[in-house]
Amino acid sequence: MWGDLAFGSIIFAFAMMGRSKHSILNVLIALVWLINGLLCKVLNLVPRHQQIVARVLGEDHVRALTVLIGFSEIGIAIWTLSGIRARLNVITQVLIIAAMNVLEFILVPDLLLWGRANALFAFLFISLILYNEFQIPKKLAP
Repeated sequence: MWGDLAFGSIIFAFAMMGRSKHSILNVLIALVWLINGLLCKVLNLVPRHQQIVARVLGEDHVRALTVLIGFSEIGIAIWTLSGIRARLNVITQVLIIAAMNVLEFILVPDLLLWGRANALFAFLFISLILYNEFQIPKKLAP
């Protein structure tokens, strides 16, 4: 639910124009990672995430693994906001989202909020991340 709220707020950012559009989208992308990492996994406000980890990685140490994944997502949020090696960050995000969604699509579609349709939202999020890094800066160049 929290991740979905953050994802929905990204759609709002498309209405933004000018140089701030890139910055706003960076913040919103980072918020998706932060919300999913902190609220859904570390604080376990969405137990479905821990169930997914258990089914994909096994029951052994599921809470520790879920928290570790959550802190990794928080790290991606911080990295996104830092702007350091932004292209490497984008490639990393795309690979993580694609791999995670392929595994979930195959192994745990029943635990996904929208079932196999989650793949569509993952594709849209990946597209937004790529657009923000590779298209918006070109439009802003003199």
